[in-house]
Order: sequence, then structure tokens, then C-alpha cells
Amino acid sequence: MVLTACGGSDDSSDSASSNNDNKLIAIITPSPDNPFFKAEADSAKKKATSLGYKTSVASHDDDPNKQSELIDAAISRKASAIILDNAGADASIGPIRKATKAGVPVFLIDREINQTGIAKAQIVSNNAQGAQIVAQEFVTAMKSKGDYVELTGKESDTNAGVRSKGFTDVLSQYPDMKRVARQTANWDQQEAFAKMETLLQRYPKIDGVIAGNDTMALGAVAALKAAKRTGVVVAGFDGSPDAIAQIKTGAMHTTALQPAALGAERAVEQADKFVKTGKTGQPEKQAIDCELITKTNADQFGVFAKR
Repeated sequence: MVLTACGGSDDSSDSASSNNDNKLIAIITPSPDNPFFKAEADSAKKKATSLGYKTSVASHDDDPNKQSELIDAAISRKASAIILDNAGADASIGPIRKATKAGVPVFLIDREINQTGIAKAQIVSNNAQGAQIVAQEFVTAMKSKGDYVELTGKESDTNAGVRSKGFTDVLSQYPDMKRVARQTANWDQQEAFAKMETLLQRYPKIDGVIAGNDTMALGAVAALKAAKRTGVVVAGFDGSPDAIAQIKTGAMHTTALQPAALGAERAVEQADKFVKTGKTGQPEKQAIDCELITKTNADQFGVFAKR
């Protein structure tokens, strides 16, 4: 009942036999309103179903309290495993430890936590590598000069800091490129739109925008269009279908594909192996390289995966 109350969908049976047959995988992610999180949840569910598991799919909406309730529900249902895109690098440690102690292994996707040894796997995109290839393409598009702003993600999400550092590692090497502002938009499109409107009033002649995810980049694109600004180089991160569509029109220049589907599938495969053998056969920390997307190769990519 908690899974349903917290906005999740549940396609597994609620009978006592299903609760006790140790064949349930609980999939918990941020809001599926973001196509990235929907893609990873859908991929995890599809893979788990193909391996013979029932599934429950729910969203914590980046609320640590809701996440704790969902993890408690998975524990009470004696889930075989939890696939989790967590609600905070620090706030998630306690609930994950609780699940592990209860005999329910947790497999993290997309976001790491600030501790090792309690989750069975932490499978993430290589955020540093992805940020660096985006930043280098951003430099090329801006011809190594000009003023730009950076939009960053949630401070509680380690990915936000890693990506921002990856951008800076590259951009700081070009003295004629000047970051005039860095502001968080918390991964949110509407917030990015509002922040970008304000920044454009303060810095009306900016040449570029680099954002920690595509959702914020799309908010920036919308603000630029509203202000009738053209020729501004916009870079994102995720490889979302909406961003790819904007790259094809020229409104965005580049993004990096995060292989959401692949990471989720690997987590389920490793969960299945752990259930059967007690081992994953892989190190806890695992990174998957990102791929650069520009107008020249945009047709090769679909829903957070290569076609």
C-alpha cells in the first residue's frame, strides 16, 4: 500500500505467496516525468520481467522520506532486490544500510552515495568523462572565446558536482572563455527558464550556456527563444530525445548520452546473479562511458541509447 500511496505503480501480485516466493524486484527512481528516469525504470522492469521476476515500480520524487517509506515497503515484501536511483548521496545511506541488514540487496543506478560497502553495486555513467567531452565540444563551438553561464544540478546529488568539475577542468584551460555566472537550477526545466531569464537581463551578451543536464539546457533554450536571442551555444548532458530534437534544429549544440537503459539492465542482471550465487562478479563501483551527440550524429540515438 505504501508503494501505491507514494505515487508508484505496482504490477506484482499482493498475495502472500508472491510476497514469500523471493521473486520480486523493487525499482525506485526519481519522478518519471523526467524521461531519463522513466527510461531507466522501464528498462529495469523489462529486464527483470524477462528474467522471471515480478516488479514494483515507484518514484521517491527526490524526497528522502518517501524513499525511506518505499525501501521499508520493499523490505516488508521480502523483495529479492532493490534497484535504486537514490534521493541523496548522504540521505540514502541509512535506508540502504537498513535494507542490506534485512537481507534485501540494493543496486544503485545513475547516482552514487557517499559510502561504499553497503550497496552491492553503484552503476553510474562516467560523469567526469561525459562532462569533459561536452565541454571540449562547447569550446570548439564557441571558437575558444566568449562569455558563458553554467547551470548546475542539485547540490545533494554527487553527479552535479562531478559534472561541474568536469566542465571546469576543460574550460579553465581557455583564458578567453569567461564564466560570468554559475547558478543551480536543481535539474529542473522551469527553474532553469526562470534563472536564465534573470541571467539574460544581467548578461545580455552571453555567448554560451553549459548545463549539468538536458532538462536545464532545454529551460535555457526556451528562455533564449523568449528573449529572441540567437547564436548562443547551448550544451547539455543526458542525451534525452527532447535535447536531440533541439540539436537537430540547431537550438542546442551538443549533449552527452548517459546510457540509462544499459545501466539499469546491468543492475538487474547483477541483482539476478547475486540472488542466485551470492555474488555479482563485478566491483561495487562501475562507470559506463558517455557518448557525445551533435548534429552530425544525432540520428544515431534514440531513447537514452544508440539505435
